Amino acid sequence: MGTRRAAAVRRRDREFETFTAGAAGRLLHVAALLTGESRTHCPAAERLLTAALADTYATWDALRGEDPYACARTALATRFGASSWRHRRPCGGVLTRLGPRERLVLVLRLHEGLGEDQTAATLDLPPERVRALYAHALSTMRSRPAPAPQAPGAAR
Repeated sequence: MGTRRAAAVRRRDREFETFTAGAAGRLLHVAALLTGESRTHCPAAERLLTAALADTYATWDALRGEDPYACARTALATRFGASSWRHRRPCGGVLTRLGPRERLVLVLRLHEGLGEDQTAATLDLPPERVRALYAHALSTMRSRPAPAPQAPGAAR
C-alpha cells in the first residue's frame, strides 16, 4: 500500500473512531429502545449497533459532507427493519406494547426528533404511512395499561 493510501486509511480510521466515541452511546440507546432491552444489558441492541456501525464505516469515504450520525441512524433503522421479526416480543420497556414498525417510527419521531418527512425518507415509506403508524403508536401507548414487568428468564 502506498504512503498516500496508508495515510488516508489512518485518517479515515481516526475520523470514524472519533465519531464512534461521540455517537455510540446515543445510538446504543436508540437500539435498546428498538429492541426493548434495558440500557444496562442489551446484547441484541449491541449486535444491531455493531452491524449499523460496520455499514457506516464501509461507506465512510462516500459520505462527503453528509451527517455521519444521520447515516448511522439510517443504517440502524434499516437493520432493525430487516430483522424486526426477531423483535416482535421485546424483552420489556415502555414500548413493549408496540409492533416493531410502530416502535421504529415512535423512536425516530420522539426520541430522535425527526419530522414526518425525514422519518419517511429514513424508512423509505410514504409520509402518509409514517403518519398512520405514528398515530396508531400514540393511541396504543395512551390507551393500554403497561404490562407488569417480567423477571429475567420468566416464561412468556
